[in-house]
Amino acid sequence: MESVKGVSRQDLFPDIEPYERGRLAVDPPHDLYWEQSGNPNGVPVLFIHGGPGAGATAAHRRFFDPVHYRIVVLDQRGAGRSKPIGDLTNNTTAHLVDDMETLRRTLRIETWFLFGGSWGSSLALAYAIAHPDRCRGLVLRGIFLCGRDEVDWFLTGMQRVFPEAWRRFSEFLPEGERGDLLANYHRRLVDPDAGIHLPAARIWSQYEGTCSTLLPSTDNGASFGDPLKALGLARIEAHYFANDLFMEEGHLLCGVARLKGIPGVIVQGRYDMVCPTAAADSLARAWPEAEYIIVPDAGHSAMEPGIRKALVGATEKFKTIGA
Repeated sequence: MESVKGVSRQDLFPDIEPYERGRLAVDPPHDLYWEQSGNPNGVPVLFIHGGPGAGATAAHRRFFDPVHYRIVVLDQRGAGRSKPIGDLTNNTTAHLVDDMETLRRTLRIETWFLFGGSWGSSLALAYAIAHPDRCRGLVLRGIFLCGRDEVDWFLTGMQRVFPEAWRRFSEFLPEGERGDLLANYHRRLVDPDAGIHLPAARIWSQYEGTCSTLLPSTDNGASFGDPLKALGLARIEAHYFANDLFMEEGHLLCGVARLKGIPGVIVQGRYDMVCPTAAADSLARAWPEAEYIIVPDAGHSAMEPGIRKALVGATEKFKTIGA
């Protein structure tokens, strides 16, 4: 893979700062944060963060060559720098797809690339199915197709690989409530008392962070323990999980037929325990236009070395698609 300077890329691009930041007022009470960085006249690409509710960070700009790309980042409703944090009002998949389209029109972008991992891959697919004519191509990582079996795996199945982390997650609840982890976590996470929702959010988020890398990562687990990040992630995830991700079962896989002719790259860690490889395999078989890359020594996190390299390689490859 070649950068615009002809140097082989093996890792992320250097840190950059946005050249523009803004707010997008959508359905009350939501006020969304967005930013643009890189080349104002470059090829537009939208970074779609995971969760739901995780928010974006400065590191996410670094998957894209800032000389070539106009890098757009949006924090979804209730997430990251959007306000109010963790708010569930008018917070559904359809609302998030509409927000992306509203931002596209606001920034006067005709078509753009989409780049998303985990829930970001789900939302990228949902947007592309709704607006295929606005998509130049998709880079997707850690595929989540929003199936009930995938949610069940997250809540209970991961104990087969991470029993210690799952015990901390499940045993946070009183013994009589462990038969329905989702309902009883959800009840705590939506409680207005910070003394109730913040401890539950911290445990939920640390569980996810602990299981996200192939090898143990203290930094990853600690970042998921930040109170505001934890609240946005855990509360909104539980809200979406409790409502079947606001989609009909199989919607994303059935809708892939609408992506005919749209190029894609699917990057999947072989040992992804948060979003196991079966979903990526199903997507790749349904979408022959997409290149399917299995990283043999990686888990779920976008920041694992092999995943980073494959994702940067995908954005470099997409430079060859017409501006």
